[in-house]
Amino acid sequence: MESVWSHNSNMPEFPQLKRDVKTNVLIIGGGLAGILTAYFLHQAGIKYVLAEKGKICEGTTHNTTAKITLQHGLIYNKILNSSGLETARKYFLCNQSALEKYKELCKNIDCDFEIKNNFVYSINNRQKLEQEMNALDKIGCKAELSDNIPLPFKTSGAVMVPDQAQFNPLKFIKHITKDLNIYENTFIKEMKDNTAVSDFGKIYADNVIVTTHFPFINKHGSYFLKLYQHRSYVIALSNAQNVDGMYVDENKKGLSFRNYGDMLLLGGGGHRTGKKGGNWNELRQKAQIYYPDSKEKYYWAAQDCMSLDNIPYIGNYSKNTHNLYTACGFNKWGITSSMAAAMILCDMITGKNNDFADIFNPSRSILKPQLFVNGFEAVKNLLTVSKKRCPHLGCALKWNSAEHSWDCSCHGSRFSADGKVLDNPANGNLKSE
Repeated sequence: MESVWSHNSNMPEFPQLKRDVKTNVLIIGGGLAGILTAYFLHQAGIKYVLAEKGKICEGTTHNTTAKITLQHGLIYNKILNSSGLETARKYFLCNQSALEKYKELCKNIDCDFEIKNNFVYSINNRQKLEQEMNALDKIGCKAELSDNIPLPFKTSGAVMVPDQAQFNPLKFIKHITKDLNIYENTFIKEMKDNTAVSDFGKIYADNVIVTTHFPFINKHGSYFLKLYQHRSYVIALSNAQNVDGMYVDENKKGLSFRNYGDMLLLGGGGHRTGKKGGNWNELRQKAQIYYPDSKEKYYWAAQDCMSLDNIPYIGNYSKNTHNLYTACGFNKWGITSSMAAAMILCDMITGKNNDFADIFNPSRSILKPQLFVNGFEAVKNLLTVSKKRCPHLGCALKWNSAEHSWDCSCHGSRFSADGKVLDNPANGNLKSE
């Protein structure tokens, strides 16, 4: 299993921390969100350290489909109905700002950056599209309702937002990490207030930012209630179709499309981590139907943290942790959300006012329907009889036959067949039986 990005990526290598250091800001987690935060702090002249337990971007970032868009499904009508016009407008403006920042940075970077229109389509629900168009009009977002879209099946149309973008994320990251203060293979085993303890050194920091995909500190923030994880799958096909744009189904179980070079990236088959789903088998069946002459070149899977209300958690880890911050719950839109998070967190650290920070506040209300789904899933799995238990909070693990891993449907931790941790929030391997 290898993504099209990780093939021949030749990512830079960074040293392991082998001494005690002091810094203004410690960033824990070397995915895109952490790296962009480090980049902006570096530009601002703030002293920082980024600690990554393995290699940078070896997790979610190198398994993305790398779409840069402010159009996150049919999200604006949802936010408008649940949180009001001002929140929907701020969400739009924040992600628009993130998109523009990518455009600015990528001007001088060889990272296969391309301007593309983005489409959210529906198979059979035209009304949803019309409602989203109405919401976009209210918040001032330029969009069109498209009827003729070049997909290999019939749809009810699509909401199209022009001038979005796509790129190769690892080429981009390879460039911006050149001068950053990064330590790889530096596993933070323990946090003692603002002191991070690794195997060979301690990091004393005035401020700590956790960008580990799923926050690993359980005693603050109740993220084990506020987040669940979802897996999705991608195959890269040669001799398929140039769709000349980025397409995603408004239905979570639908397909996504985009091109990279002469390949079509076909995504879908998703499911809650620890549950059964279509995975690559579904995608390969679809490819046989829609592109019978195509050839599979790469295949990979991604895992995303899903928030309770479709809006990420960016800011203070909890209301009582003034020098501890996080960015998580990107809901399948990690590229744009990582940039938004980095800009917000950098402003918070440097004492600047950020017009959008309030809507991402991690301490906002958790009384959402998804909270009860997450709670039910946790209780059910805690009561399930199984020899394999997740070291995070003790939930039962289930065997994922497609990916040959032990998965937790409570919070999304995953482990290899021999017990090595693959995805957090679990912070260690399975115990030997």
